[in-house]
Amino acid sequence: MGTPSPPDVMETAAKESRQEEKLKNLDDWLPITSSRTAKWYYSAFHNVTAMVGAGVLGLPFAMSQLGWGLGTVVIVMSFVITLYTLWQMVEMHEMVPGKRFDRYHELGQHAFGKRLGLWIIVPQQLIVEVGTDIVYMVTGGQCLRKFHDLVCQGRCRDIRLTFWIIIFGSVHFPLSQFPNFNSISAVSAAAAVMSLTYSMIAFFASAAKGAGAGADYALRAPTTAGKVFGVLNALGAVAFAYAGHNVVLEIQATIPSTPETPSKRPMWRGVVVAYAIVALCYFCVAFGGYYAFGSSVEPNVLISLERPRWLIAAANLMVVVHVVGSYQVYAMPVFDMIETLLVKKHKFTPGVRLRLIARSAYVAATMFVGMTFPFFDGLLGFFGGFGFAPTTYYIPCIIWLMLRKPKKYGLSWTINIICIVIGVVLTLISPIGGLRQIILDAKSFKLYS
Repeated sequence: MGTPSPPDVMETAAKESRQEEKLKNLDDWLPITSSRTAKWYYSAFHNVTAMVGAGVLGLPFAMSQLGWGLGTVVIVMSFVITLYTLWQMVEMHEMVPGKRFDRYHELGQHAFGKRLGLWIIVPQQLIVEVGTDIVYMVTGGQCLRKFHDLVCQGRCRDIRLTFWIIIFGSVHFPLSQFPNFNSISAVSAAAAVMSLTYSMIAFFASAAKGAGAGADYALRAPTTAGKVFGVLNALGAVAFAYAGHNVVLEIQATIPSTPETPSKRPMWRGVVVAYAIVALCYFCVAFGGYYAFGSSVEPNVLISLERPRWLIAAANLMVVVHVVGSYQVYAMPVFDMIETLLVKKHKFTPGVRLRLIARSAYVAATMFVGMTFPFFDGLLGFFGGFGFAPTTYYIPCIIWLMLRKPKKYGLSWTINIICIVIGVVLTLISPIGGLRQIILDAKSFKLYS
């Protein structure tokens, strides 16, 4: 085979240059990479918005299925493990000099290979992000209905949950048109403030109520089978509560980075602040809500609280504001995947029309599924175990072992193996409890009621 002639070499180089320019233009348009001007506190409130949400309101219910001892161990242990795996992801964002892994699947492709990494990470990440948005559709609708009921006190006409979900979902059609993470920073900041506020309202209202005469701290289910399935569902619900890992690299991608000041420094600073707020919210709500209501607590603790009426009504409205922001934070990486696929594979032209149609279709789809299957507690357990445990508890550890190669049987190696074992067990057993809870809820459910 002969040596390529100079014109051929020049043509190949020109083609590669045009391809690189095309990819750069696409990166400048896609939501994850189009803006890299975020500050450390953007990381803080994006992570709070992603983490504290529907999950925190379900923690007292998870405690009612686990009991004081096991419930405390599971919630605290999950906090420690997920903080560790989040640190790993922040560290690995720029582990290759001159390259940034702006998306979770890019890190996975570096570790597992271009094709295998895509198939390992993307399905799991989509389960988490789309699943969370579906749950948030249900949560937003439930909290709007609760607010309406508390304010009206029986004087208004009863409105079906389906319509409340439609009302909540309609807000996301215009909000989904914001181009990138930095453009929704104000929405995310408001959501983070709301999450802290309603968590403290839930805690102080529970503490003010105290343990009533009817508070029973026995496991929620009366039968042995019910208790076992309840524990499995609760494990999934706790996994759901610690879900911020699925957007952490995408959040870090918005922070500027230089060799002197890599992005991991401001990112980790924001994560530490976020996790301090997470600890305050999670531990207070989980233990305070369970203390006040025992095994009779509702899947959403704010639904259990009735007094003071005006404060609980305000808290439900705050949840609505928060899940509006959380929905957008989790939707942004999905928008990035959809738009990348449409432009790269199907050759659509990047622009407002593509963004309007693609994102509106996604919002409509999650709203439709939320309306059809509004099983809040079962959805938490099912999605928590099936999707959240892998991407949160053990995939970062596997990638760390593959890329950093710590000494076998050393401290780092042992910690990662323990996290992997715990995560795999969660993945295998907790969806069973969530699926059973969905089946039980479905027996008394009327479609679009």
